[in-house]
Amino acid sequence: MKEDFLKYQAQTSSHPLAMEISHAKGSYIYNTNNKAYLDFVAGVSACPLGHNHPKVVSAIKDQLDKYMHVMVYGEYAQKPAVELAKLLAKNLPESLSKTYLTNSGTEAIEGALKLARRATGRSEIIAANKAYHGNTMGSLSIMGYEERKQAFRPLLPDIRFIEFNNEKDLQHITTKTACVILETIQGGAGFIVPKNNYLEKVRAQCDKVGALLILDEIQPGLGRTGTLFGFQNYNCIPDILVTGKALGGGMPIGAFTASSSLMDLLMNNPKLGHITTFGGHPVIAASALATLKEITNSKLMQQALEKELLFRKLLVHPLIKEIRGIGLMLAIITPSETITNSLVLKSQDQGLILFWLLFEPKAVRITPPLTISNEEITKGCSIIIDILNNI
Repeated sequence: MKEDFLKYQAQTSSHPLAMEISHAKGSYIYNTNNKAYLDFVAGVSACPLGHNHPKVVSAIKDQLDKYMHVMVYGEYAQKPAVELAKLLAKNLPESLSKTYLTNSGTEAIEGALKLARRATGRSEIIAANKAYHGNTMGSLSIMGYEERKQAFRPLLPDIRFIEFNNEKDLQHITTKTACVILETIQGGAGFIVPKNNYLEKVRAQCDKVGALLILDEIQPGLGRTGTLFGFQNYNCIPDILVTGKALGGGMPIGAFTASSSLMDLLMNNPKLGHITTFGGHPVIAASALATLKEITNSKLMQQALEKELLFRKLLVHPLIKEIRGIGLMLAIITPSETITNSLVLKSQDQGLILFWLLFEPKAVRITPPLTISNEEITKGCSIIIDILNNI
């Protein structure tokens, strides 16, 4: 299978990990030799309830028995999508009441940017250096990392970049600005959390000049930071909320949420302002609904903060210079890219899955399922410490 994988399936790097997968359950992924790997990555934050969670699998099977795709998004009322949007509204501030479901996070970002320009009549978009919002052309345009996008220029015009957590840069948000788009916690940059009420200050400046605030919760969202969405930790409500990854419970999804008055602008001038065939797919929506119900009806969010403390207690070593992040969105920072690479690769050999971050070469991603047990955390951290002791 590995040979065919490399021959027939397009790759995104010259050195993929290429593990041959047989099955996955709970906090473990198994290769075709039935070797178990403890998963500290959860599909890059996309599997909040671990692998093959029984409630999610049951919801998918139940929907499969009823119907799959029947009509393009927004034309037919389909219970899984309607109930998902309703439950999101129930768990969000009143101003975030209507959701547009998409196929991926990057598609949701595209929709959010279009909505901001449509609502304000302005073109300027402000994003952050070292931001990552996806890889379609619009999302790529607001990626604050020139090395990754230079080959694809020209991109969207009227994009301006500011430094995350730099209050002086807020002066660049003016009456020309359609929107400011930020990750609530910067992911690819190294799990950088907002400091000194930064998001509140961004919110205030947007209000002052009439710009919209878009918060990208594709990684922090769905309980990973101890609240359902990361912004709920920072006293800052966005005009448009974007989510994805974990919302699908392991299935592909994205969503952007705003007020009814904002979202209804996509219905006219022009009509069909944002369209998709498979957004809100009933099987995926059923998976997402089961996932959201389990997270909101359990103690997983509270436990994420308790498990963070356990990680920080166990991951103490001279080669761990810092642990960034909050809850179960954590990043180990090592002294060098070489040590980080060695730790990720040797961990896989030892049956532990770790991964990199996009723009911070010294960072090691730790984003396990919210359902991971304390025993599994202890086991994985022991592997990390043992490897670091021998580097």
